[in-house]
Amino acid sequence: MGAKAVKDTKHRRKLSIKSGDTVYVIAGKEKGKTGKVIKVLHKKNGALVEKLNIVKRHQRQSQKDPTGGIVEKESPINISNLMIYDPSERKPVRIGRKILSGGEKVRYSKKSGEEIKK
Repeated sequence: MGAKAVKDTKHRRKLSIKSGDTVYVIAGKEKGKTGKVIKVLHKKNGALVEKLNIVKRHQRQSQKDPTGGIVEKESPINISNLMIYDPSERKPVRIGRKILSGGEKVRYSKKSGEEIKK
């Protein structure tokens, strides 16, 4: 038996999408839709987007949830299938990072050059 491979959690890729961003889905069953990011899942390389990729989950009754039954909730969408949506352009855009004169890091739209704010 060989030794198990250890995943390096310190060196993760910097993700361009953050929670609170409006994103456009470029691939998958929800292609062409936009929504707001609820949570970014770094380990799964995905994001939960509000009211997109809804799945049905069968939940057992518990003291927390006495009714149980079938619950609909969001499932993660891979980051590679999402792009930041620029409301001024009304299109999905690529983003870049730059450092302002004050030392502050900001994200900006490569198409319009405007800063992207949450």
